[in-house]
Amino acid sequence: MTTILLILFLLVTLALIGVILVQRSEGGGLGIGGSSGGGMGSIMGGRGTANLLTRTTAILGTLFFVLALTLALLDRGTALNRSILDAPPASAPTAPALPTVPTN
Repeated sequence: MTTILLILFLLVTLALIGVILVQRSEGGGLGIGGSSGGGMGSIMGGRGTANLLTRTTAILGTLFFVLALTLALLDRGTALNRSILDAPPASAPTAPALPTVPTN
């Protein structure tokens, strides 16, 4: 179950990054077009594209937070509740004893 949610979380994250990068920014950035509407101008006007991308960003953002909270709640009980200060100090490995040669 956690693996499926984690894969879905990754896909939503990548889609959210892509949608945010495609949006038209104030400085131009990686926006999909100028005032003429770019490649999607024939399908939708600039305003319709902006509304669609805004809605898509809101939906993907909500999905991102819901999945993040769900994964955090599912993983809550699996962690060990110990401090690293509670662990005994790591002992230094001891060198093997050298063989002794008997003297006669």
